[in-house]
Amino acid sequence: MVIMEKLRNRLFFQKLLQWVPGLENFFSYRKEYLSFDIRAGLSVAAVSLPVSIAYAELTGVGAIAGLYSTILPLIAYALFGSSKQLIVGPDTATCAVVAAVVIPLAADNVVLRWQLVIILTIMIGIWCLVAGKLRLGALADLLSRPILIGLLNGISITIIIDQIAKVCGFKYDYASLFERIIHLPTKLTQIHVGTVCIAFFTLMILIAVKKARPRWPAPLIAVVVMTFFSWAIDFQRYNIKIIGEFSNEIIPFSSWIDFDPGLMRELVVPSLNIAVICFISMMITVRSFAAKNNYDTNADTEFKALGIANIVAGLSHGFVVSGTSSRTAVNDVSGGKTQLVSIIAAVAIAMVVLFLLSPLQYIPTAVLGIILIYSSWSLIDIKSIIRFFKLNRDAFYLSLTTLIAVLLIGIIPGMALAVLLGLFLFLRRVFRPTDQLLGVDADGRIHSLSNNVMPIDNAIIYRFNSPLTYFNIAYFKKRLINLVDEAPDKVSYVVVDAIPCFTYQDVSVLLGIEELVRALKVRDTVLILAGRRKTLKRWFKDMNIHMDKDYIEFSYDLYFAVKMLQSKEHMSDAEENDEP
Repeated sequence: MVIMEKLRNRLFFQKLLQWVPGLENFFSYRKEYLSFDIRAGLSVAAVSLPVSIAYAELTGVGAIAGLYSTILPLIAYALFGSSKQLIVGPDTATCAVVAAVVIPLAADNVVLRWQLVIILTIMIGIWCLVAGKLRLGALADLLSRPILIGLLNGISITIIIDQIAKVCGFKYDYASLFERIIHLPTKLTQIHVGTVCIAFFTLMILIAVKKARPRWPAPLIAVVVMTFFSWAIDFQRYNIKIIGEFSNEIIPFSSWIDFDPGLMRELVVPSLNIAVICFISMMITVRSFAAKNNYDTNADTEFKALGIANIVAGLSHGFVVSGTSSRTAVNDVSGGKTQLVSIIAAVAIAMVVLFLLSPLQYIPTAVLGIILIYSSWSLIDIKSIIRFFKLNRDAFYLSLTTLIAVLLIGIIPGMALAVLLGLFLFLRRVFRPTDQLLGVDADGRIHSLSNNVMPIDNAIIYRFNSPLTYFNIAYFKKRLINLVDEAPDKVSYVVVDAIPCFTYQDVSVLLGIEELVRALKVRDTVLILAGRRKTLKRWFKDMNIHMDKDYIEFSYDLYFAVKMLQSKEHMSDAEENDEP
């Protein structure tokens, strides 16, 4: 311990921790955590094995790629991440998006498909590293909750429809989801009874284990049981498709020589989109479990860790990884204390890759399909969309539009449309924000006008619920002038709550205030800016803007401005009473 304390005080060690923050957990590791971490690590590995293979099938690459996508990324995140619980790996949403990007480009060329997946994964990692370096962790808030819920619902339904063919033993004739749904009834005559039975029994195992022993790895148990029967009965003899033989294969170097670099241009924009989705979905999981376990995380550090995890995934012939909520939950429920859980899980999966690949060839593809359907079904959350209808109509329409767009025009275009809609909604709120007229209640407190809150005579107290910028200053001026002109009585003073709307020095805003003062002067009305008194005076001075001091005043805050107006009113009443 003394040695560790000395190390922590060394400058090089502090610099090392800035780059590899996960080392702190290992240097300060407590031996009483070991039993918890071992149990959690083995549980995570047990869940990760079958779903990683299933996601490889979903992505359209070899099953072994799913395991490659799990081992090194787990170790990388353990070293570079800031969350104590997060488990990284392939997840439903990102794999579906990757498939939507790569499969149309590669068509039936399996090697090219895998190459594109690898390059896409590395590109995503690079974008994440750049974003982390530029401290763009705030992008975690780019996709609002309504957009994300609509997106996950759309992706989940897409996966379910896609996997129905796999669990029923037929192939779709159409690539469009909408066409697949329309023509699905015509495929009923092509259903393979044996494949459906395998899928049904797998589903029963998943449900039974989940209900009887919630902490047990239901997907692993289902895969082990059905793989044993596949080996014992020889499912292939009954035309039931299995994964087939695979080994520790990688793409040969010779195939990379023939790769067309021009295809990389097609991956630039999708890789940016997927990087944002991966990061946002990961940060939701990171923040949730950090809040539950009472510790802090760093969004910029998480961006870098996600980038490194994806780069090592690509270099090890894997595919895109992100934070996985289900496996992180397994870690948390199993009592995992540190990121040693990820290291243990990675070692366990590596042991399977090295010594136990042969039995995996007997896994029926219908088993993997039903696991994907089962996982995707848990992501469907229509109740939240309905709840948005009651709480916030804008959120409801945004979430519903995202869901419909993903289903009708595809995952990538639907995702892009959702982000644009979210940005347009934000801009609309900034362009035309809500505002309030304020007054004073019987106790002298300032609130929005109501039956118990009355306005001040000859004055308007106004709050603009958005920062003033060059694209809403005209609307701000128009609103105030209209309020003055439409008031039933003469308005001598307009008090503006300056704190929420004056947030930074914008020359267009300051010049707009100068124009507003001139317009109010014509109406013999004084503008009072309440709040940021010294800052506003300095801004106007820096911009060399001089206004008629008789028609603009600066107050410390709203309460000071109200007291000043009330004082002026009393003085005016006193002067009137003194007149003969």
